Amino acid sequence: MKAGKIITTHGLRGEVKVYPLTDSPDDFKRLKEVVVKKGDKTSRHRLERAARFKNVMVVKLSDIDDVDTARTYVDSLVLAERDQLKELRKDQYYEADLIGMKVSDERYGELGVLSEVLHTGANDVYSVRLEDGKELLLPAIHSCILDVDVDNKSMRVHVLDGLMEL
Repeated sequence: MKAGKIITTHGLRGEVKVYPLTDSPDDFKRLKEVVVKKGDKTSRHRLERAARFKNVMVVKLSDIDDVDTARTYVDSLVLAERDQLKELRKDQYYEADLIGMKVSDERYGELGVLSEVLHTGANDVYSVRLEDGKELLLPAIHSCILDVDVDNKSMRVHVLDGLMEL
């Protein structure tokens, strides 16, 4: 599961700044071990320290002990095992579970596949790649999202009037 993205180095001792891709940056503090992925290359690291700094986390990973080594990890994804992540409340989902879900509407039938979750100030927005290649932006609110079935990778929605051109 994506936990964050390394955006830059921090200091001279191998620390990096990670933009968290979790609901709360403080979720990073509970991680013990992560996988860092850049392109096709992956490496496993212990999380030695994590401290919140404004909207990012300053993280010290094992085996990264100087700024030059840390610089090679910039733009890498930080992945966490699901068992290290916090338990979610009802009607909460990990983004990785939503991506790729088949989306259908009560009126229009099969729409397409959820391709991206956009994080806005008010609420998340689901980007659905329609079967004709167009994009539908669907607010992730209770009046639009009727049912999410993680096990079957499907979502039943109600497209609000005016959101979909026919």
